[in-house]
Amino acid sequence: MESERLFEVVLQFDCHPFREQEVAMLIHSASQVVSPKGGPQRGNDLGDLRIIPEGAVLIRSGKILEVAPSADLLAAYPAEERWDAGEKVLLPGFVDPHTHAVWAGDRALEFESRLAGMSYLEILEAGGGILSTVQATRQASLEELKRQTCSRIQSMFSHGTTTLEAKSGYGLDQETEMKCLQALLELDEEVPADIVLTYLGAHAVPPEYRGDPAGYTDYLCGQLLPDLVGWWSLHTDKPLPFVDVFCERGAFDLQQSRRILEKARELGFPTKIHADEFQNLGGAKLAAELGAVSADHLVVTSAEDIEALGQSDTVAVALPCTPFGLAEPEYTPAQQILNANGVLAIATDLNPGTAWCESMQFAIALACRYLKLTPAQALAAGTINAAAAIGQADRVGSLDPGKDADIILLDVPDYRHLGYRFGTNLVSAVIKKGKLYYAEEEW
Repeated sequence: MESERLFEVVLQFDCHPFREQEVAMLIHSASQVVSPKGGPQRGNDLGDLRIIPEGAVLIRSGKILEVAPSADLLAAYPAEERWDAGEKVLLPGFVDPHTHAVWAGDRALEFESRLAGMSYLEILEAGGGILSTVQATRQASLEELKRQTCSRIQSMFSHGTTTLEAKSGYGLDQETEMKCLQALLELDEEVPADIVLTYLGAHAVPPEYRGDPAGYTDYLCGQLLPDLVGWWSLHTDKPLPFVDVFCERGAFDLQQSRRILEKARELGFPTKIHADEFQNLGGAKLAAELGAVSADHLVVTSAEDIEALGQSDTVAVALPCTPFGLAEPEYTPAQQILNANGVLAIATDLNPGTAWCESMQFAIALACRYLKLTPAQALAAGTINAAAAIGQADRVGSLDPGKDADIILLDVPDYRHLGYRFGTNLVSAVIKKGKLYYAEEEW
């Protein structure tokens, strides 16, 4: 039986809880069903896709049950509720494994200063950059912070991101960092996208500790991180969030970063690191040594550090929107990471200063041009490997039986239009756990 309204359809969401609804249905007649094969893909295996022309996916109870040619599933399940995909491309939902989605205000003035010749680090050292967003975020109420953040997540979702990581880090004091985490915890219950949380109290040295990163490191390790364990257990039963640190000149040096990450591990937190965006301090090698789930940015990473990543399970997360946003010529050396057998992912780095971009489609387009990835490699880097970068590869990132039915439809005939096209939204529908939450038009 063909039907046009087999899902609960919500064309826009407004940060209120959605009614749960079990859905059993067969989506058929896609021009292609495309998914990475297997789990996270290392080195030259990146881009190994399963492509089913005229494909179909069977969904039950919010999970993927089968993926096969349409003719096979239509014959095997003649009584199943059906939805005709209309010759669109069917993909796993994008996973964005590095965002700073929760903040208040903007930095349009700073953008103009950069155009006038000031560098990112010069702006930061003058008290701008991250610190200007810290001031606005500290002043924002919880509800205002949620409102602004929800708008960005809404845009991400409509562009096909069904799971995202989001960091705190624009508070840099106990009260505001917890406010940011609280906003994300509440939004995770109110929006259809899944939000994986990261605590980034070590994003920058706050104004109260200006010139004293060692003192702030003492405060983080001695009070903020231990307090976070207790706060978290009072506010949610979710696993502990990731703990991240910005290992960079003007932020935290290698030894301070090591101390923060080791304290986090001691307390039971999984870890991540921002490394090698401007200077190679050894943060990527540290991440591999400590078993961090990911090392992110990696623009000026040394051959030695790349080799260490390739011999580890730490995911190398490239953020091509960031050098693009800064008009910098250097990008993550993706080919060297793949040649070293590393696990490469891509993300938007959504943030107010360098990469206000909610679209993984645009990150994929940049990855094809500046990281020299093929469309197949970029797709895998933005789905299954991105899921691995936030510890979610067993649940999302590919269209495999048993995984969440997180599916996007592209209004194109071939998946390679991802990367080839940019500046427009190719997504015509977003399905999250078997429910249609966004559609370009009413279905």
